[in-house]
Amino acid sequence: MTMLVKNLIHALGSRNVNEANDAAEAFTELSHFPADLIIVDYHMQPLDGLDFVRLVRTGSDSPNPYVPIIMLTGHTEMSKVMEARDAGVNEFLAKPISARSLYSRIQKIISQPREFVKTRTYFGPDRRRVVKKWDGTERRKNAPSPATAAAAATEAASEAASGAAPSGEAGGGGEEAGLSQDELDALFD
Repeated sequence: MTMLVKNLIHALGSRNVNEANDAAEAFTELSHFPADLIIVDYHMQPLDGLDFVRLVRTGSDSPNPYVPIIMLTGHTEMSKVMEARDAGVNEFLAKPISARSLYSRIQKIISQPREFVKTRTYFGPDRRRVVKKWDGTERRKNAPSPATAAAAATEAASEAASGAAPSGEAGGGGEEAGLSQDELDALFD
């Protein structure tokens, strides 16, 4: 997969492409190679793609916590998508990838850059892609912490995606269903 991605990047016009065998090597490489974009696989060893994204975003020795990150994976279950989003990826791309799908993610990162948000539990691109007008009462003053709210939302989304009954109820079970690229796009748009 690495060679395919590298060839696609070259075909799109980039000449300076560095690759790494694992997340630790990639993080070290960032101090020598000022990347304009990172494309990372979700499933790596010994550190996985999520750990790598967290290192880039929040590591005290991160050379560029603002660098755009695209995560590639064949694991498109809702819980994994939410974990990647919450770790700070800019875009999420399901395997198998195509030149068109990779190009569209890169173009979106360039043409529609998102501001970064820093809270006590999150640092990364603003996860809100659509600004919705709100005329109601502000209720956030007494809202649960972002971590508590995110955990509850992730659990509910995971249960909904897997067909499981809400916590404490019987039903559901089995493997979590993967999302299509169109469903992933809707989550990230």
